[in-house]
This record gives sequence, structure tokens and C-alpha cells, in this order.
Amino acid sequence: MNRDCRRTPNLVEIMTVQETLKDLVAIDSVSARSNAEIISYLAKRCETAGFTVKRFPYVDAAGVEKINLVAVAQTSVSDPNTVIELALVGHTDTVPYHPAWIEALRLTEKDGELFGRGACDTKAFISSALTAVERTDLSKLKKPLALVFTADEEVGCLGAKRLAQARAFTARYAIVGEPTSLQPMRAGKGYCLAQITVRGREAHSAYPQLGASAIFRAARLLGRIEQIAGELKHDQRAGFDPPYTTMNVGLIEGGTAKNIVAGECRLTLEWRTIPGQESDYALDLVRQAAADLHHQDADFICEIDAARADESFETRADSELVRFLEGSSGQASGTVAFGTEAPSMIDLDAEAVVFGPGDIRVAHRTGEFVPIDQLNDCVRILLRAIDRFCC
Repeated sequence: MNRDCRRTPNLVEIMTVQETLKDLVAIDSVSARSNAEIISYLAKRCETAGFTVKRFPYVDAAGVEKINLVAVAQTSVSDPNTVIELALVGHTDTVPYHPAWIEALRLTEKDGELFGRGACDTKAFISSALTAVERTDLSKLKKPLALVFTADEEVGCLGAKRLAQARAFTARYAIVGEPTSLQPMRAGKGYCLAQITVRGREAHSAYPQLGASAIFRAARLLGRIEQIAGELKHDQRAGFDPPYTTMNVGLIEGGTAKNIVAGECRLTLEWRTIPGQESDYALDLVRQAAADLHHQDADFICEIDAARADESFETRADSELVRFLEGSSGQASGTVAFGTEAPSMIDLDAEAVVFGPGDIRVAHRTGEFVPIDQLNDCVRILLRAIDRFCC
């Protein structure tokens, strides 16, 4: 192991990873709010460590200021010819927390676990990354290293998508922080959403023949969607659970009163695509089903609005980053079914692996936590990653 880049002990006082996590959890960075406060904290830490930082601000759909931050060492993020060798990527936003969780913004410890909103998803990874780079002598790096902190991951990976669209940088390797229990995840399903509106014609329910029920019409479309979901099971990719593209209608709303024939019915359709399958493949099947129903009934009117289409991703099993993380963690690489920022990093030319402390099954819930041993192990592994790829 090359340890030339490790900072000389006691050269500078370094915060522990738990102290950093405590600071980050104390900052309320729910997606609906501006993340300016946490970005200011991270920028100061990065600049103190010797990074050059650049902010990429934008205003979200609600008029709230959001900021992506890219901090680089041994190069300038403004240099278009620079390729970042290794990017450590973490999202700064969290999901909301219940008001009854009075300790949501105060990191608490119990039985070797640290509790707080974002403690698992994904401020633990950010704390580990900060701690690792602060223990690194950046002047001895031979290849560029970057920390990338994004906004609005929890509401559609919007910040990372903006970085990709702007070609803010290019990278060779990217470790995307998410709670994977320190198992490297080299592939993930896409995540897509569509809003479907089925039209009908209102009438008094005592005289239904004078109207046309949008709910009845939506039921016919739902039956076809269920059939499509079954057909998608025939195209499978080993390593995923389940190994096929899934579909779900998670929300349905229609009608205005019990005694009125419904004039409109709205469905929210989501589907999670396996790698190698186009993100709009499943939706095209739904569109064809709607067209068939219209052919059978000229009054069948259906509007489909594709609201989100996050691509799946897959990094080669023989990637140096995959092999390194497998060896360092002692775990074989796997796959995830939830959305991540890995596709955006791949759009920036990186071989991306999703990796971090904590279990996704406890993320987003009241009382989310990260095990202390995983937090410390993540620091150790990220230090080794910096040594391996940048020194």
C-alpha cells in the first residue's frame, strides 16, 4: 500500500469523523430548503484542507436557491482539460423528518450506532470523505482528487444532473456515497415516473348513460398495465432483486363526489428499468396500450406526461475501482434498485460505484442511524482509495 500521501500525524488538528457527522446532522438540509448553510460549511472545510472550490448555484422550481459544490486538489475545476482521477460524491439534502422526532438534528449514540436525520443517508459518507481528505497531504497527490457535494438528490438527483448537463468536470472514477453497508454496488436500476390522466364525462350518477366514467376507463388501462408488468418479467438481468423491470401504480385519484360520474382519473406510474433496457421502453408499451383502447373506443382519452426518466447504470465487473472496493471491503460487488447519482457521474465519463456506510433499509425513517464501525471503516477505505488512485 502506497502511504506517501498520508498527512504527518499531529501536523494539524483534525476533527474526528463523528465530530464532523455531528456538525452535518445539526444542519437542517431537507430538500425543500436551501442547502446554502451546509455548502458553506463544506466549502470552508475543503478550503482549509487545501482544496480549490467552485460553487454551481441554481434556483429550483419553488424559487429556492440550491448549490452544487466541486472541490478539487492538484488542479482547477475551471480547467476544461483536467480529468479528475477520483471523485468522492455525496448529496447534501435529506428527506423530511417527523416533528415528533425531537432529536432529528442532534446526533445521538446508542449501542454503537449514531442516530439523526441524514446520519445514514448520506451525511455519514460525506463525513468519511472529509475525514479521509483531511488526513491526506494534498501536496503529494500525483493525480487530481475531487469532492463533489450535490443538491436535490432526494427529489430526483437534480443537482447531479445539472453538473452533468453543464459538463462541470470529467472524471475517471467516482465513488457515489449511498448507504450500502460498505458493499460496492456496480450496477443499478433506472427510476422513471409518469403522470397519466384519463378523461371521462361527468353526469348525475342516477343517469350514468349521460356520462362516461373516467374511473371505469382507467380501470381498463390499469388491467393492461398489469399485463405489461408481467410481460417485462421475461427480460431478466442476473444479480438484481427482482431481476426484471418492475412497474407500480402508487397513486390513483379520480372523481369529485360519490353521486357524480367521474370526469377525470389520475394515475402515478413508476417503473425501474434494468441495465440495457431503454428508460422509455416500458412507457412505450403503456402508450401502445392506451392507443389500443382508443382504437376500441374513440371516446377513450388518455394523456401521458413522462415526468422523470433516470437511466440505469452498470460499471464493468473488471473495473479497477470495482475490484479495489471489493478487496478493501471484503464484499463482492452487487446491485441496487433505488435511484442514485451514479448515472450522472457516468455522463461525466467516470466509472462509478455506489458505496457507503449504513443500510438503505433504515434510511428515510424516523430514527435512521449509521453503525460507528462502518463509519470508521469507510474512512479507512476512502483513505486507501486516495492512495491507490491519486498517489
